[in-house]
Amino acid sequence: RSLIALWLTLPVAAYAYHMGPGQEHMRLDEVAALIESADFHVAEAERIAAIDGDEAAVEEWTSAEADYAEALDLMPAERVPEIRRLKLERAKAQMFISKLPIANGTLAGMVTELQDDPAADPELLADVQRTFATSQYYMTWLQRLEGAPREEWEPRIDSARQTFKLLASRAEAGTDQRKTKEAREDLESAIRLARMELSELQGLPLP
Repeated sequence: RSLIALWLTLPVAAYAYHMGPGQEHMRLDEVAALIESADFHVAEAERIAAIDGDEAAVEEWTSAEADYAEALDLMPAERVPEIRRLKLERAKAQMFISKLPIANGTLAGMVTELQDDPAADPELLADVQRTFATSQYYMTWLQRLEGAPREEWEPRIDSARQTFKLLASRAEAGTDQRKTKEAREDLESAIRLARMELSELQGLPLP
């Protein structure tokens, strides 16, 4: 009788698992597949851009952004670190597909959120800060080309410069020469953009 009772309860237990923990596992499997797809599109975008330029890679960046967006929708709310990383990667993709202002707003909020969280991953914070400063740099470039007055674009590029300077100081205190070189180049680029005459800027291709 015990064996019969156990046998009869197995379908009920399986159904309960499927409707409970099983659903989350299925969602996480779908999220993992979407992230893998997004990462593939990012790699393709970077490969194409290196050969034919950023314009040729827009389709791949668009696909990556869509996959990251779908993965974010499916990610359980309690998985905060994973959600933060996905938001960052989505913002990076948005910067290549005419969604720079959206990415800039997302990144600004993320910087504040991570700075206010003592448990936040320092490496993630640094990545978000650099990406936000880069978006500020691009926004400044576009504002200047559009003829915005100095009082509108100068605070933005000054914010980028200060962030790049902070990241450069951190990098120089470490041992990663590549990061140090990149941080210095970012800082120098921000300084040049702030000092550049509009006529010089207009003669350069978009970064």
